Amino acid sequence: MPKAEKSGDKESGATVHSINTAGVKVNLEQHKYVQSIAKLVHAQLVSFITPEATESTIVKKAIEILAEFGVTETWYHDVPAFVLLGSRSCLSISGRDYFPENEKVGQTNFITIDLSPKIGEVWGDCARSIAVENGRPTLSPKQQEFLNGFAIEKALHAEMINFVRPQTKFCELYEFSNTRIKHYGYENLDFLGNVGHSIESRASDRRFVDSRCKESLGDVGLFTFEPHIRKCGSKWGFKHEEIYYFDQDGRAIVL
Repeated sequence: MPKAEKSGDKESGATVHSINTAGVKVNLEQHKYVQSIAKLVHAQLVSFITPEATESTIVKKAIEILAEFGVTETWYHDVPAFVLLGSRSCLSISGRDYFPENEKVGQTNFITIDLSPKIGEVWGDCARSIAVENGRPTLSPKQQEFLNGFAIEKALHAEMINFVRPQTKFCELYEFSNTRIKHYGYENLDFLGNVGHSIESRASDRRFVDSRCKESLGDVGLFTFEPHIRKCGSKWGFKHEEIYYFDQDGRAIVL
């Protein structure tokens, strides 16, 4: 099994921090370690998916792999793996109301998997999408609708990076992102209308990338960007989530 990279600077042994505009230090390496586990779990889940797989079996496998990496806690409403597929791929609900169902993947499908691991008070938060063609999971689909969705998610993340600076307000990123989503002919599926949130040690402390939050992104150490979108009129929902921080030059960097 691949190993997640341990926290701490390998060369100096020093702890690496991101310092936000409020002067609060965040241990980047600890967060990077937990986030790297989520990414490794995603990579392993791809090969697990078969036509017989369901939301329930994928959730169960994700929890098993997380435990193999030493992760047995989640920060998100006791839902370590939030899996949606098929007729539910466009569904957006709170983790409080989520229960995995037993619809089979079949020959053609689209799956979103959102992992929320926690070690101590340190969070990871990572979502990925997987296409299924001819019964096989793939990150490089041939169907144009799948290819377009992946491309739009990639474009939205790239445009976000170019747009934001530490002084950018959460609400400004919300307005920018939703304008870009509509520009591409897609719609925001999030049940609260947001496209991300701050990374905290308590879920109730999160600041959201929505129309109401006037705080600056630089006032938090880490934030997510996770547009959940679909082509207008389509049945497939796409999602790709990363955690970001600002470097010393004020540029958003993927954790």
